[in-house]
Parts: sequence; structure tokens; C-alpha cells
Amino acid sequence: MKKQMQFALVGASVAAVALMATNANAFHRWSTYHWARTTTSFNLQVVDSVTSFWQLEYANALSEWSASSKLDLTTTSADDTSKTRKTCKMVAGQMRVCNASYGRNGWLGLASINIDVNGHITQGTAKMNDSYSSYWANPNEKRHVMCQEIGHVFGLGHTSEDGTTQNTCMDYSQSPTSTSPNNHDFQELDTIYNHVDSYNSYATSSGSTGGGKPRGAGAAD
Repeated sequence: MKKQMQFALVGASVAAVALMATNANAFHRWSTYHWARTTTSFNLQVVDSVTSFWQLEYANALSEWSASSKLDLTTTSADDTSKTRKTCKMVAGQMRVCNASYGRNGWLGLASINIDVNGHITQGTAKMNDSYSSYWANPNEKRHVMCQEIGHVFGLGHTSEDGTTQNTCMDYSQSPTSTSPNNHDFQELDTIYNHVDSYNSYATSSGSTGGGKPRGAGAAD
């Protein structure tokens, strides 16, 4: 099977829009989508809904992306029951990371977001598809997909979609050097989050979110 990554946006006008591989983008941003925040950096809460088989890759990805000066990722709750992982339900103001057998549908990993009326991300999920178990025999492939799907939830796109490597998990290759974010990814996050907003669309330490009005509902399964 040809490796394919798929990511989806959930909004008011569509139930789900699946974005498949197109041309490589020098500025690897997912449109203008980003989390709204009133500070120059923010702490994004993550719900751990992965089994022990994915825990190492999950922990690595959170640690590596937290090296960004714009965000930190913190696991604040966990639920890895089979039903929870299969539905991978979004949580307002947070990211949920899941693994389950989602079927042989052409994607190894799927990132989904909801946005508000201002185009700010309000919640997101990153799914790892256990139906393609042969791919996960390669630990580099596991790290690549986990790192990439989490990166999409920040608003990052692919650095390449033609199979070439840019030595980042945000490319579309199977290179062993494409398992982690690189300096260009962090520079892109600096650009995406180079301003502050008038409210927070992510959950604060109290578990509440700011004044953004939800535009979409539900994940793209």
C-alpha cells in the first residue's frame, strides 16, 4: 500500500473536508488555522488515549514539539478504553491523541480540528490507524506519523508530498531522518503564532476556554 496521510477540517459549512496529497508547500501551514491565545506562548492540554504500544512515540512527540518557544504540551487526562479510542471524541480547548483500528481506508494517521467563526482552532484530534499493523513494525514510521499528526493540530501542513525528505516528521517520506520536528518547523510555528489574539481558544489551567464561538462540531472519523 502506498503511504498516505490524510487530515480533515470540521466546520460549519461542511461535515468534513479531507485534504489529500497535493503539491509541496514551501510554507507548510494549514491555511491560516491556529489556536487563539492572549499570550506569546501557551500550554495546550492533551488527552492521552493511546495504548502502551504507542506510549513511547506519544511521549517523544509531546517532548519534541514542546521545544518550540510558542507552545508546551501537557498530558492532563487519560482514557485508553477501546470505545474511547475508537470514537476519539474531541474535547473543547484540548487535543486528544488516539490509536485504534479505524479500517483499511487509505490513511495511517488522521488529524482533525474544529474552528470557530474567527478561524481559530478550538479542539483537535490526532489518530493512529492500527489497521495497518505492518507499518508499525518500523519504529521510525511510528514516530513519523505520531509526530506529524500532532503537528497538524497546531496548524502545520506538509513540507513535501512527493516522497522526498526534508528531515522532518512533517514531510511525506519514509526516511529514518524524518521522525522529529526540525528548525524549520519551529520557525514556521514562530510565524504562525507571531501575534496575540483577543481571547483564548484553548483550555486554560482551570479547564475553561475563551470567548470564541464554536463553528463546527465533531471529529472527522
